[in-house]
Amino acid sequence: MFGPDKTIRVVLSKNVEKEFEKLNKIVGEEKKEGITNSDNQRLLKSINRALDLIKQNPEAGIQIRKRLIPRKYIKEFEINNLWKFNLVNYWRMLYTLRTDKIEIISFVLEIIDHKKYSKLFGYKKK
Repeated sequence: MFGPDKTIRVVLSKNVEKEFEKLNKIVGEEKKEGITNSDNQRLLKSINRALDLIKQNPEAGIQIRKRLIPRKYIKEFEINNLWKFNLVNYWRMLYTLRTDKIEIISFVLEIIDHKKYSKLFGYKKK
């Protein structure tokens, strides 16, 4: 599936793209104000690092078992595979891989905090 002759492309869902732009803007404003280290900046750096790693190796994340893929994603995005990348402060980036003869597309579905991730996967607090 992932031969060396294929181009790797990362695509953000519209929602992720919008949130990513908002986060970039917030970080830009923080830097203008002289803030050099914040949760927003650490999250942005973590996301960029994850995207770079996925561009190099689409399987850099952790594959989620098919039976655990939320139905929401199967319906909305018509996927049959799901990967996660653990980010800073327990945030998660969820993506799927699509391929054809020419390229591999890593499609980022969501970037969510731990609370939303736990709810999405039905994890309960003890």
